Amino acid sequence: MFSLLHSPTDAYAKVGVETDVMAANPHKLILMLIDGALLSIAVSRQAMQDGRIADKGHEISRAIDIITNGLKASLDSQAGGDIADKLGALYEYMCTRLLQANLYNKPAILDEVGGLLNELKGAWQEIASDPAVVSNSRNIA
Repeated sequence: MFSLLHSPTDAYAKVGVETDVMAANPHKLILMLIDGALLSIAVSRQAMQDGRIADKGHEISRAIDIITNGLKASLDSQAGGDIADKLGALYEYMCTRLLQANLYNKPAILDEVGGLLNELKGAWQEIASDPAVVSNSRNIA
């Protein structure tokens, strides 16, 4: 009656994620977005293997949404310059490849995009581990 969530565990997890987001610095938010996209890709890969077409499409759409409306939307071309532009092009490429993976049921394409996201994640983790960089950043490229 009071919640659309299915269980107390779901409610607890939702509050935990919301708290993490509110407390996170920009670098941590990017890492959280990447983790979300990676999770959706992994779930869509399993759904693809299991023949669960609707689940596969839903999870691929979720990954595309995270990349487009999270990662790409966070880019600041003025502050990030050429790097932001190249990341934007990479995000577009990833979304195109995810659409192709969905259309042609190609788990190898999901693996390709997952690999690209993991490389980006590693780079963001290195950036986030440098306190001077984190404290001086306002906009993310």
